[in-house]
This record gives sequence, structure tokens and C-alpha cells, in this order.
Amino acid sequence: MKYVALLRGIKVCDRNMIKMETLAERCESLGFTDVKSYINSGNLVFETAQTDDGKLAKRIHDGIKKDFGFDISVMVRSEAEIDEIIANNPYIGQFENDKYMHVFFLVSELSDEKTQVLLAKNSDTEMIAVCGRTIYYLLRISIVDSALGKGFIDKKLKVPATARNWRTVKKIAEMC
Repeated sequence: MKYVALLRGIKVCDRNMIKMETLAERCESLGFTDVKSYINSGNLVFETAQTDDGKLAKRIHDGIKKDFGFDISVMVRSEAEIDEIIANNPYIGQFENDKYMHVFFLVSELSDEKTQVLLAKNSDTEMIAVCGRTIYYLLRISIVDSALGKGFIDKKLKVPATARNWRTVKKIAEMC
């Protein structure tokens, strides 16, 4: 079965840098097959017979911590879940450029209370929709100037998350 691992906090330079080729090799050493990476920001597609995404995420997390010393969040989604994320985007047709559309991948679903706190951030410039462990985020401003772009989910809601722009999400789906 194909899966996607989305690593939070992997950088293209400086702190927490891991070359994607090296990361792919390490994941193969964990027993995953057909490992492919996409850009130097922590996106991996791989195959495995194991089907518990929480256990897969922990295995990758522990391997990275052991091999590189980085304690980072890892979110794993199946190929089917990635396809559902693309099919269920509530903002399709409402953005001209993929850089305005973002998807946040959460480690776990938000509680009702946290969902309400997050949805209170909705505005004309920041549109938010929550679907399970996924947040769709359409911006009319720069991500740097946005509420969620400043770590709101991690800091305020205390839920590990990582974001990808729409182009990256589509590319990951193509890689599956």
C-alpha cells in the first residue's frame, strides 16, 4: 500500500536539514519500499504492507531521531486519503494560483472546542475549513501575514501540524 509521510520542521538549509536522498535511504532501511521524495521540505511517498498510519509515523519519527537527532512531527496519510483531500477541497475554483491554497495535515483531529477556536479566525482574507485531520486554508494575503502561518495551530491549539501548498499536495498525489 502507498503512503505519504509529511515531516514538519525539515529545512532546506541550516537547522534540521536532511537531504531528501539521505532521508529516502533511511526510510528504505526501515523496511519501506519504492521510497520517493519531493522537494527538500520533508515529503516522502513509500510503500509498505503495514497499514496503521500512527505506527508508521512513529517508526519514521524514531528513525529520524535516532539517525539525525531531530525530534520532529511526522504525519502519514494513505494514497486514498491524499486523493480524498484533493477531491474534497471546498475551495476548488476559488483561487487563481496554487500558492494561495494550503492544506494543513494534523497529527489528530481537533476537538469541537478547538475547531470553533480555529473557525473563529475565518475572514474575507483567510478562509478555513476543517475536515477530520485536514485543514483547508485559502488565503487572500501572504501566508507570512496570516494567523495560521504564525504557528497558531501548534502554539494555540497544541496540535502538531504541517502545511503544504496546493501545488505540492497535487504533486504528491501524482507521485503516488
